[in-house]
Amino acid sequence: MVRTRFAPSPTGRLHLGNVRAALLNWLFARQTGGKFLLRLDDTDRERSTPDFAAGIEEDLRWLGLQWDEFARQSDRLANYAAAAEKLKASGRLYACYETPEELKLRRFGQVSDGGIQVYDRAALRLSAAQKAAYEAEGRRPHWRFLLNWEETAWDDLIRGHCTYHGSKVSDPVLVREDGSPTYTLASVVDDIELGVSHVVRGEDHVTNTSVQIQIFEALGRRASDIAFAHFSLISDGGGHSLSKRLGSLSLSDLRAEGIEPVAIASLIARLGTSDPVEPRAALAELVPGFAFEKFSRASPKLDPEDILRLNAKIVHKLEFADVAYRLPAGADASFWDTVRPNLAKVTEAADWWELARNPVAPVVEDTAFLAQAASLLPSEPWNDATWSAWTKALGEASARKGKALFMPLRLALTAREHGPEMKAMLPLLGRARALARLEGKTA
Repeated sequence: MVRTRFAPSPTGRLHLGNVRAALLNWLFARQTGGKFLLRLDDTDRERSTPDFAAGIEEDLRWLGLQWDEFARQSDRLANYAAAAEKLKASGRLYACYETPEELKLRRFGQVSDGGIQVYDRAALRLSAAQKAAYEAEGRRPHWRFLLNWEETAWDDLIRGHCTYHGSKVSDPVLVREDGSPTYTLASVVDDIELGVSHVVRGEDHVTNTSVQIQIFEALGRRASDIAFAHFSLISDGGGHSLSKRLGSLSLSDLRAEGIEPVAIASLIARLGTSDPVEPRAALAELVPGFAFEKFSRASPKLDPEDILRLNAKIVHKLEFADVAYRLPAGADASFWDTVRPNLAKVTEAADWWELARNPVAPVVEDTAFLAQAASLLPSEPWNDATWSAWTKALGEASARKGKALFMPLRLALTAREHGPEMKAMLPLLGRARALARLEGKTA
């Protein structure tokens, strides 16, 4: 069975960059009848927080990306310790005693000499006496994985055939000085033990993949048993990558701004492909057209205005039943049908309800004309034909037409130059309120 995973670190709220990883994993799992795993990679004890973890789950539920299975790395520390012992026993994990400052100086020296910045494996040359001396100083070792200096290759579902030589990468630290596992070890152990079949993530992990394939094999899983797909990273309009540390287009902010979750999904699912971005009514509609081969290796650009435009198209298709619970108390289907074509967000309906039901100071530009309009205002009951009949009579009486006829009326009745069709707005206002505003009164 296909089993994908989204593995965020709870060190911040989700932004559109890592939402893309979640969505692509979810879509592939749903298309293949597989399982979608949410795994919180919370081994960073200093920066991971329960609030961020809860926020990630809240964001995913709001987006509609419900997971089938759940795991938290902080619950699996014994599994990582057991894997580390296995690697030590096979000679693939070795103790290192350098301090961060010493490693920094060593890298600086490599740059000065024109060499590549990889760990020089000095720890492998330490004698038992030297190790004992470091221990006596109070140093605790961190543990590095001994890479094979050979070419690692895999056929990526997006990038095609990929190769990376082990000598170009430092032996990765898998266990920190305090005994806690790093992401590199924990991720591989989880992927093995939780049965992940496809690792779908950003291209910034390509080097990690070359390393992790060797760890997979050292722990007994064949690299051919797992598939990889590395998608290009989203950039903003200026070509800068999105970062959750900067809060770039965070999901929580977009939600607070009134963006529909399906608008985000509709855009992100097609970003980087040649498929048109179309407004969708439901997340499930995105599943049939999903395919890794459609994704380009070029970095797609995301303009926030694209989200707003798509959101407006989706809002214009929403039925009253879809939004009734989000509208002001008392708003009915007639009101929604009236204002819907002019909304970019559902939350904007509250402004028009305020205008139709609460006092508004009219914009009066021509008192004589408005007085003439008031004198011709029909008696109730009103319907959507009232506006046409009234303005026809007023046009004949005043010899006005076009903007000169309609704009003064709109400004007086709504205090705005643009908005829903007045034939629908006029019955919402009612005769008493409309008459008062034509007379220049706040009503």
